[in-house]
Amino acid sequence: MSADFTHPEAFKAVKTVKRVDGLGEPSRRAFQSPKKSLDALDAEEAGGLIEAASDLALVLDRKGVIQDLAVGSDDMPLAGASDWIGRPWVDIVAVDSRPKVESLLNDTAAKAADARRWRHINHPMLGGADLPILCSAVTVGPRGRVVVIGRDLRALAAVQQRLVDAQHALERDYWRLRHLETRYRLLFDISPEAILIVDVLSGKVMEANPAALELLGMAQRRIVGQAFPVGLDDKGGRAVAAMLARVRSSGRSDEVKVRHPKGLGDITLHAAIFKQEDAQHFLVRLVSVQPQTVTARAGQQAFMQVIENAPDGFVVTDPEGRVLQANAAFVELTQLTSDNQLRGQSLDRWLARPGVDLNVMLATLRQQGSVRLFNTSMRGEHGAVAEVEISGVSVLEGETPCLGFTVRHIGRRLTTDSQAAKSAPRSVEQLAQLVGRMPLKDLVRESTDLIEQLCIEAALELTQDNRASAAEMLGLSRQSLYVKLRRYGLGDLNSGDGATNR
Repeated sequence: MSADFTHPEAFKAVKTVKRVDGLGEPSRRAFQSPKKSLDALDAEEAGGLIEAASDLALVLDRKGVIQDLAVGSDDMPLAGASDWIGRPWVDIVAVDSRPKVESLLNDTAAKAADARRWRHINHPMLGGADLPILCSAVTVGPRGRVVVIGRDLRALAAVQQRLVDAQHALERDYWRLRHLETRYRLLFDISPEAILIVDVLSGKVMEANPAALELLGMAQRRIVGQAFPVGLDDKGGRAVAAMLARVRSSGRSDEVKVRHPKGLGDITLHAAIFKQEDAQHFLVRLVSVQPQTVTARAGQQAFMQVIENAPDGFVVTDPEGRVLQANAAFVELTQLTSDNQLRGQSLDRWLARPGVDLNVMLATLRQQGSVRLFNTSMRGEHGAVAEVEISGVSVLEGETPCLGFTVRHIGRRLTTDSQAAKSAPRSVEQLAQLVGRMPLKDLVRESTDLIEQLCIEAALELTQDNRASAAEMLGLSRQSLYVKLRRYGLGDLNSGDGATNR
């Protein structure tokens, strides 16, 4: 027969049991005989006990005025705490913590049931963030003195902040993946190419886009879930099965041509294997074989539509760099309204360094036939400047020799590194990218400033923002260090030099 723990007497008996097996925590309890066990404890010993048991301890009178205090932790930033004595506790806490202090003192004076409840109190600190303290209060002595016990919450606050930052990062990654999935799903559905997704283990069709359904002339419910290849004759089925086996073993295979299930010409199949989570899938592309002229014309039309609607700029010029044709994205970068306004104009007109960038790219194209990731800027007709990467290719064979350039806007790229927003380059690679954009003497000055700034930051970090020690470490006078701090925008110069007093 099991015990009834809902009965009041049984519940009371369970609460008084002390757990010693490590499987639970004992109930809260007070000293059973404090007069006997602590009879020889005087005021000095009691003060030492309170100081050792807390990071911050305050002794208040009945009106909540601080009479004495003790700091039990060496790393508490309470250099001006001695000025608190004689001031009401409620006046030295943050504005949002004042109702908590008043509630804590009122509950303590009234000896309410939740008087011992811990409350989070913030104390403003000079030149820094608020100091979080977890406080509890108790009334002692015949004069109604209140002893406040405080515990430092900075470590817990730091952990909570890291947790919040991690949660935000997860949410950003989640939405980024959702957006990617949406884009690829849209691309899968609107693609003019017939595509099937086939599970490697079961051999069943997992997904089919509308182009595949139209090519095979079958409804989706008749394809999805069926063993692949579906609808082919025996010869075609064996050829496709052999192709999938080769793809599974080597990762790639040649295309296979089979008869259309309904006798409408031939179908060419290409397959590739990819892994999603713990499962492997075939991506099978089906192409209807048509006469060469019709296929070429359709392919050229599709290619031109892709180029025209691409998010990156694309421009075709003659061998001298004069625009022949451009897509909508490049027209947008130039701040014009139509590609007709660009035709016949030199590409050099919109580049940041006229007479330099285009000549460098043209020389590289003549020597190597292509140029990759050339960093520069584009200036629109109305003054808008965009950082871009330009890749180009030379096509000199054929009826119309020309050059093709892709222009990618890189100014929209986001970074989580707070240092990336600074104007000074942070690496040798970034300095190298400035070659050609500014004279050598400016590059040398940039390099010198970078090294000087990094040394000052390292000294401040090693001395924990103690500027006097940092100046001594760098061999500078204190005034010279302040001048350089103002120059590079380092430190909080408006908060005084309280850090040097540590």
